[in-house]
Amino acid sequence: MQLKSLGALVVSLLLVYGAAFLGTYFTVGAIDSWYATLVRPTFAPPNWIFAPVWTLLYALMAIAAWRVYGKWKTNRTVGMTLAVYVVHLAINTLWSIVFFGFHSPLMAFGVIAILWALIIYLTLRFYAIDHIAGILFIPYLLWVSFAAYLNLSIVLLN
Repeated sequence: MQLKSLGALVVSLLLVYGAAFLGTYFTVGAIDSWYATLVRPTFAPPNWIFAPVWTLLYALMAIAAWRVYGKWKTNRTVGMTLAVYVVHLAINTLWSIVFFGFHSPLMAFGVIAILWALIIYLTLRFYAIDHIAGILFIPYLLWVSFAAYLNLSIVLLN
């Protein structure tokens, strides 16, 4: 791996985990307080599962984006695709702010619907640019699909 490529991977990881850190800032304080008061569906996973799952998903996202960035010279759609990717990271972070920070599952469901559509778009774009990058986004798409269903269930139960 070339030094330039390694630098791009580090930047990709820092970007993703920076977004994760910001979202976590709004999440952690609400887990044992506000979130604990919500009626949750029986299929809701235990709280401890979210951190390792998201840690893995963020790593896969960063690697996928890095792989797409590596195609910059050979694919003219990379720049726009990565711009959408950065917007998607902001929407991903916004969900945590709205759900946990604002205590608004209903507004958060609107945010996660937008996020889900962006993830579908990015999965398809990433796959078109680099098959492995697209495949790396599939677990993220599946998890956010589940999270959207969980979010909607919380809205309906509360």
